[in-house]
Amino acid sequence: MRIVSLLPSATEILCELGLEDHLVGVTHECDYPPWVRSLPRVTRTLIPHNATSAEIDAMVRERLKTQKALYTLDMDTLVRLRPDLIVTQALCDVCAVAEAEVAEAACHLPGAPRVINLEPMSLEDVFHTLLLVGRATGREAEACRAVERMQARVTAVMERTGRIPLSERPRVVFLEWIDPPFPAGHWTPSLVERAGGINVLGCPGAPSRTTPWHHVRQAQPEVLFVACCGFTTERALQDLPILQAQEGWEELPCVRNHRVYFTDGHAYFNRPGPRLVDSLEILAHALHPAVHPLPPHLTAAVCAPVA
Repeated sequence: MRIVSLLPSATEILCELGLEDHLVGVTHECDYPPWVRSLPRVTRTLIPHNATSAEIDAMVRERLKTQKALYTLDMDTLVRLRPDLIVTQALCDVCAVAEAEVAEAACHLPGAPRVINLEPMSLEDVFHTLLLVGRATGREAEACRAVERMQARVTAVMERTGRIPLSERPRVVFLEWIDPPFPAGHWTPSLVERAGGINVLGCPGAPSRTTPWHHVRQAQPEVLFVACCGFTTERALQDLPILQAQEGWEELPCVRNHRVYFTDGHAYFNRPGPRLVDSLEILAHALHPAVHPLPPHLTAAVCAPVA
């Protein structure tokens, strides 16, 4: 079986199920496990590498009007790879190759490969995608074991959270973009609650949506957690001055208490795959470090200099 992944989280799922030897092509964004960087790339981005957050947002909005993605397929490479199975997504309109483009490409590829679309909206849905891929590739037993391992870690976090009084759970605004502000939706609000926070602004099980800054001010977050989609921690921190320039920034409880955290939104939180459980553990440690120990293989969120 020859498999092409058109999504970083799908690449991680395939490797979690032990399908490394069947993976023949990945996207330009796939970088985990690190060895996948050596595989042929079947996509390319239309976003300039030096674009600002506001410029990226403008490009996304323009593409949404035309129903075109910001990424496109390299058909010559796809034809050469001759995949039997393509794993892609129909969840986000712009963060991967458009579903219609993938479907059309599959019709013109040798052997008419199967296409699996992953559309998780919650953590439970992510577990289901592992089982779906497992069934499609003959790795159902491996998928069940992987889901059991992930569920056990989630349960451990929730059991510790259950011992935290409600009065000690902070109000959390979780941003997956800064300019303009995007409170995270999908699975993130449930991660906040499981980690021992009170989710505000983000809507569970629904797409993330832009929000005026005054809504963030009105929410009066005691913790602000930032994991910008596609950005490393270091790149996201470059946008901290944009937050600091917002009206009422210095009066926010999270700023007064020095509880503004940045983490790697490229590797975590915005990839609905196995490392979403890592994301939960990073968030839980940031919210309640005395209750939730950070697993040794993970890096803590950065407490940003807010002044």
